[in-house]
Amino acid sequence: MISYQQLIAEIAKGNFNALARAITLVENDIAPAAQLLRAMHVNTKVPVVGITGPPGAGKSTLVNAITDHIVKQGKKIAILAVDPTSPFNFGSLLGDRIRMAQQFNNPNVYIRSLATRGALGGISAKTIEISDVLKTAGFDMILIETVGVGQSEIDIAGLADKTVVVLVPESGDEIQHIKSGLMEIAQAFVVNKADRAGADSFANNLKKLVHQQQEPVPIFKTVADKNEGITELCDWLIDPVLVSNERKALMLAEKAFKIIQHYRMEEISKRMLYEKLNEALKTPDFNIYRFADRWINRTE
Repeated sequence: MISYQQLIAEIAKGNFNALARAITLVENDIAPAAQLLRAMHVNTKVPVVGITGPPGAGKSTLVNAITDHIVKQGKKIAILAVDPTSPFNFGSLLGDRIRMAQQFNNPNVYIRSLATRGALGGISAKTIEISDVLKTAGFDMILIETVGVGQSEIDIAGLADKTVVVLVPESGDEIQHIKSGLMEIAQAFVVNKADRAGADSFANNLKKLVHQQQEPVPIFKTVADKNEGITELCDWLIDPVLVSNERKALMLAEKAFKIIQHYRMEEISKRMLYEKLNEALKTPDFNIYRFADRWINRTE
């Protein structure tokens, strides 16, 4: 059995097989995952870019176009595609990532699809740990594409150095209803499918909204499936960001909270609750609050 020291050494050499094995160990809490996480040297200078936004905005197509551009510059890129977890089989719903199939054989691209494991914002403690593993593997950029399911998307802000919110011109009628949390976490907006009617008007309305923000928020117009507007977006993504100590501490606090929360809740899973509930529902006096008390009060 390969040791965690050997895994770390192989990952540093760019061995994708070792990287995949390490991620599997970490994702499933299989020994020696704990030792590996505590022994690895994380390169904190590797930029993490979060790509989020509502379903249908073309996030996967945009990630594919960004990847093409970065690789053509001779850089290596890792992609974490965070998919919703099915409430019925507890697996990833969108793991096929068909639109990105052309990248799978590229030696400078590593793609991994992860389940959210019940994290509403799509970012679980496992996503944090795996992104740190990737930071030891010599990549020039890590892209994290989240599920995009509303205000819970703000979770990505605790992990990404730059957060990009992807929208489409059809969102124009709802622009006034974009939740404030989403506005606050966006460090850039991308109006994708900008060759559609209303794209210019939508982008102008967005500019009026972000003008009220303390920090300047750029707005990019792209047509990802035609590679239009990708160069300008990538130039901004690659440009180093100076993170204040205050923001760095806030990001690390968010990461620490999720890691601690995960391990404090380690004995409780949705699958286990599902099985226990199946039994509890057979009793005529079932009460969800008394059921929950058994774990809140640690009586079981």
